[in-house]
Amino acid sequence: MSHMADELLTARDKGIPERAIGMTASAFLETKPRLDEFWTPLIVLDDAAMRANVATMAEWCAANDLEIMPHGKTTMAPELWQRQLDAGALGITLATMGQVRTGRDLGLDSIMLANSAVDARSLAWLAGELADPAFRFVCWADSLATVDAMEQGLRAVGVPRPVDVCVELGAEGGRTGARSIAEAVQIAERLAASDVLRLAGVAGYEGSLAHDRSAPGLDAVRAYLEAQLELHRTIAPLYDDGEIYVTAGGSAYFEIVADVWSNVERDERTRFVLRSGAYIVHDDGFYRGISPFDEGGAPDGPRFVNAMHGIARVVSRPEDGLALVDAGKRDLPYDEGLPIPRAAADDLAGPWHPLDATLSAMNDQHSYVRPAEPLDVGSVVRFGLSHPCTAFDKWRVLPVVDSVDSGVVVGLIRTWF
Repeated sequence: MSHMADELLTARDKGIPERAIGMTASAFLETKPRLDEFWTPLIVLDDAAMRANVATMAEWCAANDLEIMPHGKTTMAPELWQRQLDAGALGITLATMGQVRTGRDLGLDSIMLANSAVDARSLAWLAGELADPAFRFVCWADSLATVDAMEQGLRAVGVPRPVDVCVELGAEGGRTGARSIAEAVQIAERLAASDVLRLAGVAGYEGSLAHDRSAPGLDAVRAYLEAQLELHRTIAPLYDDGEIYVTAGGSAYFEIVADVWSNVERDERTRFVLRSGAYIVHDDGFYRGISPFDEGGAPDGPRFVNAMHGIARVVSRPEDGLALVDAGKRDLPYDEGLPIPRAAADDLAGPWHPLDATLSAMNDQHSYVRPAEPLDVGSVVRFGLSHPCTAFDKWRVLPVVDSVDSGVVVGLIRTWF
Protein backbone atom coordinates (compact mmCIF):
# COMPACT_ATOMS: atom_id res chain seq x y z
CA MET A 1 0.00 0.00 0.00
CA SER A 2 2.65 2.49 -1.11
CA HIS A 3 1.16 5.81 -2.17
CA MET A 4 4.27 7.92 -1.76
CA ALA A 5 6.82 6.39 -4.14
CA ASP A 6 5.74 8.20 -7.32
CA GLU A 7 4.53 11.39 -5.69
CA LEU A 8 6.46 14.56 -6.45
CA LEU A 9 7.95 16.35 -3.47
CA THR A 10 7.21 20.08 -3.37
CA ALA A 11 8.02 23.19 -1.40
CA ARG A 12 4.71 22.63 0.40
CA ASP A 13 6.23 19.67 2.26
CA LYS A 14 7.65 21.02 5.50
CA GLY A 15 11.30 20.24 6.10
CA ILE A 16 12.04 18.65 2.70
CA PRO A 17 15.57 19.43 1.39
CA GLU A 18 15.74 21.97 -1.41
CA ARG A 19 17.28 19.48 -3.82
CA ALA A 20 14.33 17.09 -3.33
CA ILE A 21 11.75 19.52 -4.69
CA GLY A 22 10.44 18.22 -8.00
CA MET A 23 11.78 14.69 -7.43
CA THR A 24 9.59 11.70 -6.76
CA ALA A 25 9.89 10.29 -3.28
CA SER A 26 11.42 7.07 -4.62
CA ALA A 27 13.99 8.93 -6.71
CA PHE A 28 14.96 11.07 -3.75
CA LEU A 29 15.35 8.04 -1.49
CA GLU A 30 17.57 6.36 -4.08
CA THR A 31 20.09 9.15 -3.48
CA LYS A 32 20.48 7.90 0.11
CA PRO A 33 19.64 11.20 1.84
CA ARG A 34 20.60 11.98 5.39
CA LEU A 35 18.67 13.87 8.01
CA ASP A 36 21.17 16.74 8.08
CA GLU A 37 19.86 17.81 4.65
CA PHE A 38 16.39 18.53 6.05
CA TRP A 39 15.14 21.85 7.35
CA THR A 40 13.87 22.35 10.87
CA PRO A 41 11.44 21.95 12.48
CA LEU A 42 10.84 18.22 11.95
CA ILE A 43 9.13 15.17 13.32
CA VAL A 44 11.25 12.12 12.58
CA LEU A 45 10.16 8.47 12.76
CA ASP A 46 12.54 5.70 13.87
CA ASP A 47 12.24 2.68 11.55
CA ALA A 48 13.88 0.17 13.90
CA ALA A 49 11.63 1.20 16.79
CA MET A 50 8.45 0.98 14.67
CA ARG A 51 9.36 -2.50 13.43
CA ALA A 52 10.00 -3.65 16.98
CA ASN A 53 6.67 -2.23 18.19
CA VAL A 54 4.66 -3.88 15.41
CA ALA A 55 6.31 -7.23 16.09
CA THR A 56 5.77 -6.93 19.85
CA MET A 57 2.04 -6.25 19.46
CA ALA A 58 1.54 -8.98 16.87
CA GLU A 59 3.25 -11.57 19.04
CA TRP A 60 1.28 -10.53 22.12
CA CYS A 61 -2.07 -10.63 20.28
CA ALA A 62 -1.30 -14.10 18.94
CA ALA A 63 -0.32 -15.34 22.38
CA ASN A 64 -3.61 -14.03 23.82
CA ASP A 65 -5.85 -15.32 21.00
CA LEU A 66 -6.84 -11.78 19.98
CA GLU A 67 -7.17 -10.02 16.66
CA ILE A 68 -6.44 -6.38 16.02
CA MET A 69 -7.77 -3.71 13.70
CA PRO A 70 -5.43 -0.81 14.60
CA HIS A 71 -6.93 2.65 14.60
CA GLY A 72 -5.71 4.25 11.38
CA LYS A 73 -6.48 7.82 12.40
CA THR A 74 -3.48 7.64 14.73
CA THR A 75 -0.97 7.82 11.90
CA MET A 76 -3.18 8.64 8.89
CA ALA A 77 -0.50 6.85 6.85
CA PRO A 78 -1.24 3.86 4.58
CA GLU A 79 2.43 2.84 4.53
CA LEU A 80 2.26 2.37 8.30
CA TRP A 81 -1.16 0.66 8.10
CA GLN A 82 0.44 -1.81 5.71
CA ARG A 83 3.09 -2.69 8.26
CA GLN A 84 0.33 -3.55 10.71
CA LEU A 85 -1.63 -5.53 8.10
CA ASP A 86 1.49 -7.43 7.08
CA ALA A 87 1.96 -8.40 10.73
CA GLY A 88 -1.49 -10.01 10.79
CA ALA A 89 -3.99 -7.21 11.52
CA LEU A 90 -7.54 -8.11 10.47
CA GLY A 91 -8.09 -4.64 9.02
CA ILE A 92 -7.90 -0.97 9.92
CA THR A 93 -10.23 1.02 12.18
CA LEU A 94 -11.25 4.53 11.14
CA ALA A 95 -13.25 7.26 12.86
CA THR A 96 -15.43 9.00 10.28
CA MET A 97 -17.08 8.10 7.00
CA GLY A 98 -14.80 10.60 5.30
CA GLN A 99 -11.83 8.60 6.57
CA VAL A 100 -13.52 5.38 5.41
CA ARG A 101 -13.86 6.79 1.89
CA THR A 102 -10.20 7.84 1.93
CA GLY A 103 -9.19 4.41 3.22
CA ARG A 104 -11.11 2.69 0.44
CA ASP A 105 -9.50 4.95 -2.15
CA LEU A 106 -6.11 3.99 -0.69
CA GLY A 107 -6.86 0.30 -1.08
CA LEU A 108 -8.30 -0.89 2.24
CA ASP A 109 -10.67 -3.84 1.98
CA SER A 110 -11.31 -4.42 5.70
CA ILE A 111 -12.52 -1.46 7.76
CA MET A 112 -14.19 -0.96 11.12
CA LEU A 113 -15.84 2.42 11.62
CA ALA A 114 -15.57 3.06 15.35
CA ASN A 115 -18.58 5.33 15.13
CA SER A 116 -22.10 5.54 13.78
CA ALA A 117 -22.87 6.23 10.12
CA VAL A 118 -26.05 8.32 9.83
CA ASP A 119 -25.46 10.81 7.00
CA ALA A 120 -27.58 9.90 3.95
CA ARG A 121 -24.84 10.95 1.50
CA SER A 122 -22.18 8.75 3.06
CA LEU A 123 -24.64 5.86 3.41
CA ALA A 124 -25.42 6.09 -0.31
CA TRP A 125 -21.69 5.88 -1.05
CA LEU A 126 -21.36 2.91 1.34
CA ALA A 127 -24.19 1.08 -0.41
CA GLY A 128 -22.21 1.27 -3.63
CA GLU A 129 -19.02 -0.02 -1.99
CA LEU A 130 -20.85 -3.02 -0.52
CA ALA A 131 -21.37 -4.34 -4.04
CA ASP A 132 -17.78 -5.55 -3.67
CA PRO A 133 -18.16 -8.91 -1.86
CA ALA A 134 -14.55 -8.74 -0.67
CA PHE A 135 -15.13 -5.51 1.26
CA ARG A 136 -15.39 -6.07 5.02
CA PHE A 137 -17.15 -3.18 6.74
CA VAL A 138 -18.62 -2.94 10.22
CA CYS A 139 -19.83 0.13 12.13
CA TRP A 140 -21.56 0.88 15.43
CA ALA A 141 -24.97 2.03 16.67
CA ASP A 142 -25.78 3.30 20.16
CA SER A 143 -29.44 4.27 19.87
CA LEU A 144 -32.69 3.46 18.11
CA ALA A 145 -32.40 6.87 16.45
CA THR A 146 -29.13 5.74 14.88
CA VAL A 147 -30.79 2.60 13.56
CA ASP A 148 -33.67 4.69 12.17
CA ALA A 149 -31.28 7.03 10.34
CA MET A 150 -29.27 4.17 8.87
CA GLU A 151 -32.34 2.31 7.69
CA GLN A 152 -33.84 5.42 6.12
CA GLY A 153 -30.65 6.27 4.26
CA LEU A 154 -29.99 2.74 3.00
CA ARG A 155 -33.56 1.98 1.96
CA ALA A 156 -33.61 5.17 -0.10
CA VAL A 157 -30.81 3.89 -2.34
CA GLY A 158 -30.99 0.12 -1.91
CA VAL A 159 -28.13 -1.94 -0.58
CA PRO A 160 -26.66 -5.15 -2.06
CA ARG A 161 -26.20 -6.71 1.37
CA PRO A 162 -27.03 -5.68 4.93
CA VAL A 163 -24.54 -3.46 6.71
CA ASP A 164 -22.82 -5.12 9.68
CA VAL A 165 -23.50 -3.10 12.83
CA CYS A 166 -22.26 -3.66 16.39
CA VAL A 167 -24.26 -2.43 19.37
CA GLU A 168 -22.11 0.12 21.17
CA LEU A 169 -22.25 -0.01 24.94
CA GLY A 170 -21.17 3.10 26.80
CA ALA A 171 -21.02 4.07 30.45
CA GLU A 172 -22.10 7.02 32.54
CA GLY A 173 -19.55 9.80 32.10
CA GLY A 174 -18.05 8.11 29.06
CA ARG A 175 -18.27 9.00 25.41
CA THR A 176 -20.86 7.52 23.01
CA GLY A 177 -22.66 4.24 23.65
CA ALA A 178 -25.95 3.07 25.13
CA ARG A 179 -25.96 3.86 28.84
CA SER A 180 -27.47 0.57 29.99
CA ILE A 181 -27.55 -3.07 28.94
CA ALA A 182 -31.34 -2.91 28.70
CA GLU A 183 -31.12 -0.02 26.23
CA ALA A 184 -28.44 -1.85 24.25
CA VAL A 185 -30.58 -4.98 24.03
CA GLN A 186 -33.40 -2.95 22.45
CA ILE A 187 -30.94 -1.70 19.82
CA ALA A 188 -29.76 -5.26 19.18
CA GLU A 189 -33.35 -6.42 18.70
CA ARG A 190 -33.96 -3.68 16.12
CA LEU A 191 -30.77 -4.55 14.26
CA ALA A 192 -31.61 -8.25 14.21
CA ALA A 193 -35.03 -7.47 12.70
CA SER A 194 -33.77 -5.04 10.04
CA ASP A 195 -33.77 -5.80 6.32
CA VAL A 196 -30.81 -3.49 5.57
CA LEU A 197 -28.74 -3.86 8.75
CA ARG A 198 -27.24 -6.93 10.43
CA LEU A 199 -26.52 -7.40 14.12
CA ALA A 200 -22.77 -8.09 14.10
CA GLY A 201 -21.73 -7.98 17.76
CA VAL A 202 -20.88 -5.55 20.53
CA ALA A 203 -18.44 -2.65 20.60
CA GLY A 204 -17.19 0.08 22.86
CA TYR A 205 -14.32 2.19 24.11
CA GLU A 206 -13.03 1.83 27.65
CA GLY A 207 -10.39 4.55 27.35
CA SER A 208 -12.75 7.43 28.12
CA LEU A 209 -13.47 6.01 31.59
CA ALA A 210 -9.96 6.51 32.97
CA HIS A 211 -6.93 8.66 32.27
CA ASP A 212 -4.34 7.00 34.48
CA ARG A 213 -3.51 3.72 36.18
CA SER A 214 -5.03 4.51 39.54
CA ALA A 215 -7.05 1.73 41.19
CA PRO A 216 -10.41 3.51 40.70
CA GLY A 217 -9.65 4.08 37.01
CA LEU A 218 -8.65 0.48 36.38
CA ASP A 219 -11.71 -0.74 38.30
CA ALA A 220 -13.96 1.40 36.09
CA VAL A 221 -12.36 -0.02 32.95
CA ARG A 222 -12.74 -3.60 34.17
CA ALA A 223 -16.37 -3.09 35.22
CA TYR A 224 -17.20 -1.65 31.81
CA LEU A 225 -15.60 -4.56 29.95
CA GLU A 226 -17.45 -7.08 32.10
CA ALA A 227 -20.72 -5.29 31.26
CA GLN A 228 -19.82 -5.50 27.58
CA LEU A 229 -19.44 -9.26 27.87
CA GLU A 230 -22.75 -9.48 29.72
CA LEU A 231 -24.37 -7.67 26.80
CA HIS A 232 -22.70 -10.05 24.35
CA ARG A 233 -24.07 -13.07 26.21
CA THR A 234 -27.53 -11.53 26.55
CA ILE A 235 -27.99 -10.85 22.84
CA ALA A 236 -26.33 -14.08 21.65
CA PRO A 237 -29.71 -15.63 20.70
CA LEU A 238 -30.24 -12.75 18.25
CA TYR A 239 -27.07 -13.41 16.26
CA ASP A 240 -27.28 -15.15 12.89
CA ASP A 241 -24.70 -17.60 11.58
CA GLY A 242 -22.33 -14.94 10.24
CA GLU A 243 -19.24 -13.31 11.75
CA ILE A 244 -19.59 -11.69 15.16
CA TYR A 245 -17.31 -9.04 16.65
CA VAL A 246 -16.54 -8.21 20.26
CA THR A 247 -14.35 -5.12 20.09
CA ALA A 248 -12.74 -2.73 22.57
CA GLY A 249 -9.19 -1.89 23.48
CA GLY A 250 -7.49 1.46 22.92
CA SER A 251 -3.76 1.90 23.49
CA ALA A 252 -3.88 2.33 27.27
CA TYR A 253 -5.73 -0.63 28.81
CA PHE A 254 -5.60 -3.42 26.24
CA GLU A 255 -4.10 -5.90 28.70
CA ILE A 256 -7.18 -5.50 30.92
CA VAL A 257 -9.34 -6.11 27.86
CA ALA A 258 -7.42 -9.33 27.21
CA ASP A 259 -7.75 -10.42 30.82
CA VAL A 260 -11.53 -9.85 30.96
CA TRP A 261 -12.08 -11.46 27.57
CA SER A 262 -10.10 -14.53 28.63
CA ASN A 263 -13.09 -15.51 30.79
CA VAL A 264 -15.59 -15.78 27.92
CA GLU A 265 -16.36 -18.91 25.98
CA ARG A 266 -15.01 -18.67 22.42
CA ASP A 267 -16.47 -19.97 19.18
CA GLU A 268 -15.14 -19.98 15.63
CA ARG A 269 -17.38 -17.22 14.28
CA THR A 270 -16.67 -14.64 17.02
CA ARG A 271 -13.70 -12.33 16.60
CA PHE A 272 -12.32 -10.61 19.69
CA VAL A 273 -10.80 -7.48 18.22
CA LEU A 274 -8.57 -4.81 19.75
CA ARG A 275 -8.32 -1.40 18.09
CA SER A 276 -5.08 -0.08 19.61
CA GLY A 277 -3.36 2.27 17.16
CA ALA A 278 -0.70 4.29 18.97
CA TYR A 279 1.58 1.33 19.64
CA ILE A 280 3.31 1.54 16.24
CA VAL A 281 5.11 4.73 17.31
CA HIS A 282 4.27 4.78 21.04
CA ASP A 283 5.46 8.08 22.60
CA ASP A 284 7.59 9.69 25.29
CA GLY A 285 4.73 11.13 27.34
CA PHE A 286 1.11 10.05 27.84
CA TYR A 287 1.40 6.51 26.49
CA ARG A 288 4.80 6.04 28.03
CA GLY A 289 3.18 6.57 31.41
CA ILE A 290 -0.07 4.66 30.88
CA SER A 291 0.66 1.85 28.43
CA PRO A 292 0.92 -1.64 29.94
CA PHE A 293 4.03 -2.09 27.79
CA ASP A 294 5.94 0.81 29.31
CA GLU A 295 6.07 2.54 32.68
CA GLY A 296 2.44 1.61 33.35
CA GLY A 297 3.09 -2.11 33.02
CA ALA A 298 5.00 -4.94 34.62
CA PRO A 299 8.77 -4.32 34.74
CA ASP A 300 9.53 -7.67 33.11
CA GLY A 301 6.76 -7.50 30.48
CA PRO A 302 6.84 -6.63 26.77
CA ARG A 303 8.02 -3.14 25.89
CA PHE A 304 7.19 -0.60 23.22
CA VAL A 305 9.86 1.87 22.13
CA ASN A 306 9.31 5.56 21.43
CA ALA A 307 9.58 5.91 17.66
CA MET A 308 8.73 9.60 17.06
CA HIS A 309 10.97 12.53 17.84
CA GLY A 310 10.65 16.26 17.33
CA ILE A 311 13.66 18.27 16.22
CA ALA A 312 13.92 22.05 16.36
CA ARG A 313 16.66 24.64 16.01
CA VAL A 314 17.62 27.33 18.49
CA VAL A 315 16.81 30.67 16.90
CA SER A 316 17.13 33.02 19.88
CA ARG A 317 18.76 33.38 23.32
CA PRO A 318 17.10 36.59 24.49
CA GLU A 319 18.01 36.15 28.15
CA ASP A 320 19.96 33.86 30.45
CA GLY A 321 18.40 30.47 30.91
CA LEU A 322 16.09 30.71 27.89
CA ALA A 323 16.40 29.45 24.35
CA LEU A 324 13.66 29.79 21.73
CA VAL A 325 13.41 27.06 19.11
CA ASP A 326 11.66 27.10 15.73
CA ALA A 327 8.94 24.54 16.51
CA GLY A 328 5.64 25.34 18.15
CA LYS A 329 2.04 24.17 18.35
CA ARG A 330 1.81 24.05 14.55
CA ASP A 331 4.60 21.46 14.48
CA LEU A 332 4.63 19.40 17.70
CA PRO A 333 1.81 17.90 19.82
CA TYR A 334 0.95 19.56 23.12
CA ASP A 335 -2.56 18.40 24.11
CA GLU A 336 -1.38 15.46 26.30
CA GLY A 337 1.75 17.08 27.67
CA LEU A 338 4.44 19.39 26.32
CA PRO A 339 7.42 18.08 24.36
CA ILE A 340 10.36 16.94 26.51
CA PRO A 341 13.90 18.11 25.62
CA ARG A 342 16.02 14.96 25.45
CA ALA A 343 19.20 15.71 23.51
CA ALA A 344 21.09 18.45 21.71
CA ALA A 345 23.66 18.67 18.92
CA ASP A 346 25.48 21.32 16.96
CA ASP A 347 23.50 20.27 13.88
CA LEU A 348 21.33 17.45 12.57
CA ALA A 349 24.40 15.37 11.72
CA GLY A 350 25.09 14.98 15.45
CA PRO A 351 26.60 13.68 17.57
CA TRP A 352 23.74 14.01 20.05
CA HIS A 353 24.35 14.42 23.75
CA PRO A 354 21.87 14.31 26.64
CA LEU A 355 20.27 17.62 27.48
CA ASP A 356 19.25 18.81 30.93
CA ALA A 357 16.38 21.17 30.12
CA THR A 358 12.65 21.72 30.34
CA LEU A 359 10.13 23.17 27.92
CA SER A 360 8.00 25.73 29.74
CA ALA A 361 5.62 27.05 27.07
CA MET A 362 4.71 26.94 23.39
CA ASN A 363 3.48 29.50 20.86
CA ASP A 364 2.32 28.76 17.33
CA GLN A 365 5.86 28.62 15.92
CA HIS A 366 8.16 28.90 18.96
CA SER A 367 8.84 26.84 22.07
CA TYR A 368 10.52 28.05 25.25
CA VAL A 369 13.40 25.78 26.26
CA ARG A 370 15.07 26.37 29.62
CA PRO A 371 18.42 24.56 29.63
CA ALA A 372 20.75 24.06 32.58
CA GLU A 373 23.65 25.08 30.31
CA PRO A 374 23.44 27.60 27.45
CA LEU A 375 22.42 26.39 23.99
CA ASP A 376 24.08 28.07 21.03
CA VAL A 377 22.00 29.83 18.41
CA GLY A 378 21.86 27.45 15.45
CA SER A 379 22.18 24.28 17.50
CA VAL A 380 19.39 21.70 17.47
CA VAL A 381 17.28 20.08 20.19
CA ARG A 382 15.62 16.66 20.01
CA PHE A 383 12.32 16.27 21.85
CA GLY A 384 10.33 13.36 23.15
CA LEU A 385 6.70 13.83 22.14
CA SER A 386 3.37 12.94 23.71
CA HIS A 387 0.28 11.68 21.83
CA PRO A 388 0.90 10.48 18.27
CA CYS A 389 -2.62 11.30 17.07
CA THR A 390 -1.93 15.03 17.30
CA ALA A 391 1.66 14.69 16.06
CA PHE A 392 0.87 13.17 12.67
CA ASP A 393 -1.94 15.59 11.87
CA LYS A 394 0.54 18.47 11.72
CA TRP A 395 2.64 16.94 8.93
CA ARG A 396 2.06 16.00 5.29
CA VAL A 397 5.40 14.18 4.89
CA LEU A 398 7.59 12.75 7.66
CA PRO A 399 11.10 11.32 7.20
CA VAL A 400 11.88 7.85 8.51
CA VAL A 401 15.44 7.17 9.70
CA ASP A 402 16.88 3.71 10.20
CA SER A 403 17.51 4.69 13.82
CA VAL A 404 17.20 7.98 15.60
CA ASP A 405 20.96 8.32 16.13
CA SER A 406 22.13 7.33 12.64
CA GLY A 407 20.42 10.06 10.62
CA VAL A 408 20.17 7.79 7.55
CA VAL A 409 16.80 8.47 5.88
CA VAL A 410 15.22 5.22 4.66
CA GLY A 411 11.66 6.34 3.95
CA LEU A 412 9.10 9.12 3.69
CA ILE A 413 5.64 8.74 5.22
CA ARG A 414 2.69 10.60 3.74
CA THR A 415 -0.37 11.43 5.86
CA TRP A 416 -3.79 11.64 4.22
CA PHE A 417 -6.34 13.26 6.55
